[in-house]
Order: sequence, then structure tokens, then C-alpha cells
Amino acid sequence: MTKSELIARLAARNPHLYQRDVERIVGTVFNEISKALAAGDRVELRGFGAFSVKTREPRTGRNPRTGAQVAVASKRVPYFKTGKDLRDRLNKEAQRAALAAAAQRK
Repeated sequence: MTKSELIARLAARNPHLYQRDVERIVGTVFNEISKALAAGDRVELRGFGAFSVKTREPRTGRNPRTGAQVAVASKRVPYFKTGKDLRDRLNKEAQRAALAAAAQRK
């Protein structure tokens, strides 16, 4: 799902809100998450997951075209860990699909 698809779906589910207001709300949420991560903070959305920042150590890489060694500097990368509720929901849907497929084979 893209950001514009998310906005369209939220606007359709909330007809009392203008689409421009939904765009502003979604944009504000994403901007606040980005600001918090840039500041090194952790963002936890209960039932959904947690965003955090991990640091990758400097390393020696290889240029795929020439094979020459290249020094890769340390960097900070975003990391997302799913919440228990989201994991359970995904696994229940996968289990239902597997059971339905098994029932059709019989």
C-alpha cells in the first residue's frame, strides 16, 4: 500500500473528513515518527510495532563491478519490530488460509 492509497482508504472510511485533512494527518504522523527517529528516540505503537534506530559499524565492502575493496562508513538505519498483536493477526490469517487450502484438497 502506498501513502496515497492509505490516504484514499482513510478518507473513504471517514466521509466526515476532507481528503486534505486526512493527508495532513497522515503526513503529520509520518513526520513526527521521522523526527523522533532522527533524534535517536524509539517510537512504539502498541499492538502494531516499534520503530527504532540501529547503528551499523564501519566495514570493508567490495565494488561489484571492479571487485575493488571500498571502505563503508558507519551509518544509522531505521529498524521496525512488529508488535505481538500484529504478529498474531498475521499468523491467524495464514493459518486460516492453510486450513482452507487443505480442506479444498480433500
